[in-house]
Amino acid sequence: MPEPETILVVEDNEQNLELVEFLLDEAGIRVWKARDAEEARALLGDRPPDLVLMDMQLPGTDGLSLVAEIRSNPALTSLPIIALTAHAMRGDRERFIAGGCDGYIAKPINVASFVEEVQSALQAARTRRLGGGSA
Repeated sequence: MPEPETILVVEDNEQNLELVEFLLDEAGIRVWKARDAEEARALLGDRPPDLVLMDMQLPGTDGLSLVAEIRSNPALTSLPIIALTAHAMRGDRERFIAGGCDGYIAKPINVASFVEEVQSALQAARTRRLGGGSA
């Protein structure tokens, strides 16, 4: 049986973290949790996850700064990162994509479609890894 895919969720709000973890766990996806940039860096050190869900408003180093840091690491440049954020004003999605994110999910999350959105991002990442072009 193949190993489950792993997602690093970087989120400082405990309720949001628990909800995301529950939904992903129910879908058979392994979840690594980080509540700030320092914890995220530690988890990214050994073996990268298949995808990162990144809150943009973190204590200390904000999410967009952490995305830039990840993108500057040659071993992590292709790691898919999805912004998971309450920033939902006009232009926010574009700003986060321009800042290095591969996608965007607004909070509060839509429980009915969240797992599907994440699985779609995982599929796009698999396609890129296997040389299937950009998805």
